[in-house]
Amino acid sequence: MLATDPDNYEVNISAGSVLDLMGDYDKARTYLKHAIEVAPTDRRVQSLRTMAVSYAFQCDMQKVLNFEQLAAETQMNAQKLTDAAGIYNELARIYLECGDAASANKWYQTGYQTAVKSLNVPEADRDLWSFRWQSAKARVAAREGKAAEANTDLTAAKALLDAGKVPANQKVFYPYLTGYLAFYAGNYKTAIEELQKADQKDPFILALLAQAYEKSGNNDEAMKLYRQILTINAHNPTNAFARPLAKKKLGMTS
Repeated sequence: MLATDPDNYEVNISAGSVLDLMGDYDKARTYLKHAIEVAPTDRRVQSLRTMAVSYAFQCDMQKVLNFEQLAAETQMNAQKLTDAAGIYNELARIYLECGDAASANKWYQTGYQTAVKSLNVPEADRDLWSFRWQSAKARVAAREGKAAEANTDLTAAKALLDAGKVPANQKVFYPYLTGYLAFYAGNYKTAIEELQKADQKDPFILALLAQAYEKSGNNDEAMKLYRQILTINAHNPTNAFARPLAKKKLGMTS
C-alpha cells in the first residue's frame, strides 16, 4: 500500500507502530514522522501521541515530552481541556515508569488541574479526576519509597470509590493500584494476590505480576507471563514498558 500510496496516513501510522513492536525504532519513526506530516487535522493529535509512545519504548524522555506537549497544546488551543489533561497524565505515567518520579508528579498535577479548572466540568467528572490524582500520587509515593504517604493517598482514592463518587468501571483499577503499591513496598505475596484481580489483558499489569513472581522465586510463572505479553500487539504506553522488558527476560534481542 505504501508503494502505491506513500502519503496514506493510516498505513504510515500502522507501519510505524508495527516496527516499534518489532523493536526497529529508527525505521518506525521514519513512518511516524511522515504520518505527522500527512495527518488530517482531526488525526494530528493521534499522530503526535503515537510518536511519543515510540520514544517511550526507549525512555527517551526529551522526545516524549516534545511530542506529548505538542499534542496537549493542540487540545488546549481547541479548548478540549479534559483531552489535554489525559495527555498530561499519559506523559506523567511515562515519566514514572521511566524512573523520574518528580517529573511524573509535576505532570500528573498539571493533568488534574487542567481537567478541573473548567467551570463546565460536571461534579462527577471532578470526582473522577480526584480519584485519578489520588491514585497517581500513591504510585509516585510508592516509587519514591514513601510507603506511609502512598497508603494515605490509597485510602483517599478508596474513599472516593466507596462513596460512589466515581464511575463503577473505575473499580477495576483499584487492585492494580494496591498491587503496585505492594510491589514497590517489597510485599510480593500481596502484590501477586492483588494484581491477579486486575486486568489480565493489560501488558503492564502482566509485567508487574511477572516481576513479583520472579521476586518470589517462581521463575516458571514469570516466564509464562513474559511470553503472554509478547502476544499483545497494542501500541500504547503500557506495552512500551512491558514488551521490551519481556523480550529482555526471554533473552530476545529484537
